[in-house]
Amino acid sequence: VGVDYAGQPADSRALTEIASRVGARYVADACHALGATEDGRAVGTLASLSTFSLHPVKPITSGEGGVITTDDPTLAAKMRVFRNHGITSDHRQREKVGAFAYDMVELGFNYRLTDLQCALAQSQLRRLPSMVATRNLLAERYDRALADLPGVQPLRHRDGATHAYHLYVVQLDLDRVRVGREQVFAALRAEGIGCNVHYLPVYLHPFYRERLGLHPGLCPRAEAAWSRMLTLPLFATMTARDVDDVVAALHKVLEAYAR
Repeated sequence: VGVDYAGQPADSRALTEIASRVGARYVADACHALGATEDGRAVGTLASLSTFSLHPVKPITSGEGGVITTDDPTLAAKMRVFRNHGITSDHRQREKVGAFAYDMVELGFNYRLTDLQCALAQSQLRRLPSMVATRNLLAERYDRALADLPGVQPLRHRDGATHAYHLYVVQLDLDRVRVGREQVFAALRAEGIGCNVHYLPVYLHPFYRERLGLHPGLCPRAEAAWSRMLTLPLFATMTARDVDDVVAALHKVLEAYAR
């Protein structure tokens, strides 16, 4: 499984090759990256399965739920059964052939989106290109404004990939400030900036530590990155002036805490 973190596609070619060596299939967690591309191919076509979230904070929403894309008819059929209580047909198919009987062949769940949710998501899908374009313009403004600011570095943009910019994430250079990421976060919040942090490495959550015995140090690079990450505000209705306000606050905080 590769995660398209912040809206940039993971390296699908490399991950597909790694999977094929051991007879596995590459699955993309593309929840951040709807509207992005890699080498001209749309996210959603880069893996055997690509998963998307329709939660309200994601690029488009149905209120809740999600979508999985695949070009494998066998996998698609299995997913349709799984999302329908493990039943091999739905009421529309039975009505079409004039039948009433149906077969439950495995233990499935009710994972069907309602028609109302689908209508909402489809209406937003038409707006997706313009929203992604706006996010990219705002991200470019951030990039230019932060290029010469000591102590902060935007995440690298991969060649050949376009970015959906679900999140705009920077890494702090903690050697240049007298405090940790938590103090920088609190100071920005005090300045009225809705910054955030995404995400704690999964295995550090209590469930994995207490139930499975996982512990800090398992993935040192992920933990080092986590300790420096900060998500700056980015949303489709944001203005250039909003970006400038965020950057000004970041300047103020980093100068106050500079070594």
